[in-house]
Amino acid sequence: MTATRPTTEAADANGPARRPGTGRAVAVLVLAALGTLVVPLLGPSVALHDTGEAAAPGVGGIALLRGVLFGALCVPLGELFVDRLARRLPDLPPERPPGRAVFAAAAGFVAALGLASVVSTGNLVPRSLADVDVGGLYQSRDGKLALIEVNAFLLAALCARTRRPALQVWPLAAVVVAEALRAHPAPEHSPLLGSALTLVHLTCATLWAGGLLHALRLLHRWRSREAGAALLGLYARVAAVLLAVITATGVWSSLRRMPAGTILDQLTTTAYGRTLLAKVVLVAAVAALALWARFRLRRAADPLAAYVPARAEVAVLGVVVAVSGVLTALPVPIRWT
Repeated sequence: MTATRPTTEAADANGPARRPGTGRAVAVLVLAALGTLVVPLLGPSVALHDTGEAAAPGVGGIALLRGVLFGALCVPLGELFVDRLARRLPDLPPERPPGRAVFAAAAGFVAALGLASVVSTGNLVPRSLADVDVGGLYQSRDGKLALIEVNAFLLAALCARTRRPALQVWPLAAVVVAEALRAHPAPEHSPLLGSALTLVHLTCATLWAGGLLHALRLLHRWRSREAGAALLGLYARVAAVLLAVITATGVWSSLRRMPAGTILDQLTTTAYGRTLLAKVVLVAAVAALALWARFRLRRAADPLAAYVPARAEVAVLGVVVAVSGVLTALPVPIRWT
C-alpha cells in the first residue's frame, strides 16, 4: 500500500539520476509475473502427485485461463474502488495514471472465450475450431454461464472506453455472479449458500488485490507524501475489513467441502487440500506484509516508507490469484463420513 520512495540518488556526472530500489522492484515484478504463469501450468501436476486423483484434460491450461480471468476482474474493479475512495479525500493531486481496464477486459474476454470453448466440447480441450460447438453452450447451465462471462467482458471493455467508465461495474459484477454460480453446481449440497460465500469472497478479494495495485500506481504518479499517506491510510482501513471477510468466507467454504473432522488429512492427501494450504500460507504472508506496511505508515517518520512491504504485498497477491486459478481447476475433495 503506498507510493514511490521520496528520495533519489544524486545523478552521476555521466548519466541520469537513478531511483534507489528500482532494480529490486523490477526483480520482484518479474518473479511475480513468472509465478503467475508457472504456478497454473505446473501447479496441478505437483498438487496431484501421489494423491490417486484424476485431473481433467488440460487442467494446466484451464488453471492459467482462470488465473487470467481473475486477474482481469481485479484490475478494473480495483481502479473503480480506489478512485471512489480517493474522492473522499480533499486536495488530492489531479494526475491519474493511464487506465488499464480496457486491456484487462480484453484479457478477460480471451480467457473467458477459451474456457467457453472447453465447456462446449464437454469439458475436453478442443483440438480444432471444428470441435467447438457454440450452439451447445445454450443447452447447459455451465455453457450459459460461460457465454455470460464472454459477453460481460466484451461489454466491460466497451464501457471502459466511454465517458462513464464506472458503468463497467455492472458487466464485471455479472462475471463475479457467473463464477459464483459455476463453482457450485445444482447437485452440490446447499449450492445457493456456496454461491453466496464465493460471491462475497471473490468480490472482496478482487477489491483488495486490484485496489492495492491501483493505489500504488496513483502514488507513483502523485509523488506527494501528504496525499499518498492520506490515501494509504484510508485504503488500509478498508483493506483490513476486506481481509477479515475474505478469511471468514474462505474458512466457511473450506469447511463445507472438507468437514472439520477430515480437513487436516485432506490438506495433505488431496490436490485441492494441498493447493488450499499453499493459498493459506500465501495469504498469511500477504497479511503480514500488510501489517508491516500499516506499522510503517503509522509509526515511521516518513509514512511512504510503507512502499517497500506494499510492493512485495501486491507481488505475492499476484501469485495468490494464480493459485486461486489452480484451485478452481482441481477435483473437488470427497466429503468423507
